[in-house]
Amino acid sequence: MNDIHPIIRELLNKRGIKTEEEVQEFLSPTPKKTYDPFLLLNMKEGVDLILSTINKKGKICIYGDYDADGITSICVLKTILSELTETENIDYYIPSRFQEGYGLNKIALKKIKEKGADLLITVDCGSNSRDEVFYANEIGLDIIVTDHHSITEGRSECILINPKQPECPYPFKNLAGCGVAFKLAQAIREKADLPRPITNSLLDIVGIGTIGDIVPLLDENRTLAKYGIYEINKSKRPGLTKLIGSVSLKGGELGSDQVAFGIVPHLNAAGRMKDASVGVDLLLSKDEDEAQTLSEELIMHNRERKRVQEETFRECLGLKEIQCPDSLFPVIRDDNAHEGIAGIVAGKLKDVWQKPVIIVTPSDGSLKGTGRSIDKVDMFRALEKHKELFERFGGHQGACGFLMKEENLHALRKALNEDIEAEIKVKPGLLEPEIQFDMDIEGKDITLLLAELMEQMAPFGSMNRRPIFRMKNITVSRPAFLGQESRHARFEAVFSDGTSASCILFNKAEDHREKLLEGMSTDIYGSMNINTFNRKKKVQIIVEDMI
Repeated sequence: MNDIHPIIRELLNKRGIKTEEEVQEFLSPTPKKTYDPFLLLNMKEGVDLILSTINKKGKICIYGDYDADGITSICVLKTILSELTETENIDYYIPSRFQEGYGLNKIALKKIKEKGADLLITVDCGSNSRDEVFYANEIGLDIIVTDHHSITEGRSECILINPKQPECPYPFKNLAGCGVAFKLAQAIREKADLPRPITNSLLDIVGIGTIGDIVPLLDENRTLAKYGIYEINKSKRPGLTKLIGSVSLKGGELGSDQVAFGIVPHLNAAGRMKDASVGVDLLLSKDEDEAQTLSEELIMHNRERKRVQEETFRECLGLKEIQCPDSLFPVIRDDNAHEGIAGIVAGKLKDVWQKPVIIVTPSDGSLKGTGRSIDKVDMFRALEKHKELFERFGGHQGACGFLMKEENLHALRKALNEDIEAEIKVKPGLLEPEIQFDMDIEGKDITLLLAELMEQMAPFGSMNRRPIFRMKNITVSRPAFLGQESRHARFEAVFSDGTSASCILFNKAEDHREKLLEGMSTDIYGSMNINTFNRKKKVQIIVEDMI
């Protein structure tokens, strides 16, 4: 491994990948980093209860979330359990985002029990559903919770399989929900002595869920994502094949970006706009015609999602100026917002304002909130400090969801703003945007070879973003504005040594118009990308920012 390109080695070093063993594992097309599923706390008890229920011909219901992680988690467990019992003994339930909201609820548990379920297995939810788990036990429904969300004081008292439990010895804590479901599938396969290919065939689904849930693509998640992408590219699932073709992706050439921005949004759109079960049915379908119909339905939902999202985004821009114009932590009430896209809009507003943002919408006499945060503000901890204001809440550092009474909105706005004001006194630059980059690079180093070698660092995602370089004192040459309203720009970056690199700037051309003039000197920040046209490859810089 001593022949590693020095720039690649420096990039890995900055990510904490330093030893030869770590470098080899990180760059390997066949990573080995994975762990014994029985290291997860309560895994043995969970598997024993599942197999006991199956042996008694009991009925099992899988209860999942309505996003891509929940959808893929359901598919994983439904597939492995179907190897052990009749199809009629396996069911799944996804709560409605609009009528029921996230997580377990007692009405759903009652319905599931009345339909004859003996055992409920949650995926991607349930860690903090103490009251609901207690109710399940009361009505005679056994329950196993598999999840990956942070544990709060409302911890469920049952067989809980979650690597984030403080006492759980599992060496990697950041699995996605589908990653935990996959470890359960591995444990079931091992205990039931099923063939290994059964779980290997699930890796495409696990890869989609892992990439889609934006968990750190490091350690075991990296292994799951790499093998997942490999399986996606040779996938024989009719539904996945139809979806890939229908969204103009090229099968066999997909990477993490194509999964994250092509496949995942369409799975999410089902739960955001109507019914997440369409996503489950698509991934598990074995019929070509059915797969085509389901694929077209997902595309329709995603198209509608985009339209509604843009309307809500523009509306929230105006509502902030009316409701909380000076807030450092805007909590925007939008009575017209579609609940299914509130989180995406909060994320877009967060990027525009460089502040944590929450959008609240009316929901059966209460307010449902969805938030997204900037890197420097832990949204989960910010809300946890005021948990008395919520009927329930959950999430993680970058995102949250909650339900609260309408009369608590003013108190929440006041508390969050005061908290962040106090924090800014200690950390004055808390809300100031920082251009984060990996290293400086010269024009002579920008080569097709380096761009190709850099692809060995993929899959890119959370905690392993595509490397960002700073190119200092370049001269802009041959600028051209592109697209509707000239939102994009293309230009040549000429370096002091006379070398040059092709650059393209998406969506921000108007923000940098004064720098995009012939002969202007500027610093640019961007990532290296391979552009293929007429079968010819060329390296180009995707510009993120200019100063």
